[in-house]
Amino acid sequence: MTDPWRCDTVLTPERRLDVLDLLNRTESLLGREAIDETRRRIVVHGWRAEHWLQYHGAELSQYAMVNGSGQVMVEMCGGGVDDDLLTHLLAKHESLDWWTRGPQTPAHATCEIVRTLQLMQVTLPVDSVDVPSGATLRNFEPGRDEMEWLAQNNAAFADHPEQGAWLLADLDERIREPWFDPSGFLLLEIDGRLAASCWTKVHELHPDRFGEIYIISVHPDFRGRGLGRVMVTQGLEVLRRKGVSRAMLFVDQSNASAMALYESLGFRVERDDRLVHFTR
Repeated sequence: MTDPWRCDTVLTPERRLDVLDLLNRTESLLGREAIDETRRRIVVHGWRAEHWLQYHGAELSQYAMVNGSGQVMVEMCGGGVDDDLLTHLLAKHESLDWWTRGPQTPAHATCEIVRTLQLMQVTLPVDSVDVPSGATLRNFEPGRDEMEWLAQNNAAFADHPEQGAWLLADLDERIREPWFDPSGFLLLEIDGRLAASCWTKVHELHPDRFGEIYIISVHPDFRGRGLGRVMVTQGLEVLRRKGVSRAMLFVDQSNASAMALYESLGFRVERDDRLVHFTR
């Protein structure tokens, strides 16, 4: 028999293991991530959030996380929407945004799609574009480059809802993650300034061991020079040299210029993830 949904703000060690086991089983079943990387990290580190759990006997059958300051953000393990959980959440929150993954967008009268992220993939190798004459391409150096990279990245994503407000703590947390590898974090300097960057990631524990363009950005002062193409292709070449044969990235569907760049390099859309807004 399935138990009612329950909410914990802090997961006990036992429940944290239950959630991680469910996430891992779901990823194995779906062949993709079960939940956003940032929210998975919240589970891994035992940080506070609204952790919603539903057990079937002794086994955790469903899990969702609610977090965010201001507008509430929801994601469910596997990327779906549960009507019973939605009722619970709308009783607690006047409105909320819910991430759905793939073809799981709900058809509720009280919701609207407010954002679409597209997962794009490409088979490697991809021809790389040479670094411009006079520019320097090097690896990120922890302890040296944090503040300059934050300034460059936040300027590039000034209007972005997630990427444009990184703090030093956000960067430091990821540098301490086991997957962090500075050899895959490329910086491009022009005239003594950080002009662009491409942070790549290898998903070592995934059965397909694929690569990801984790963050790609060009400072506004250096746009219009083709540096986005340079950095993406240089990042893909780094992944290829690490033995990766497939790479992916996420891009906002509304970002037409980025979409055109990625498509010209051979990326193809594999999945749509939609942010759905619910109100009471």
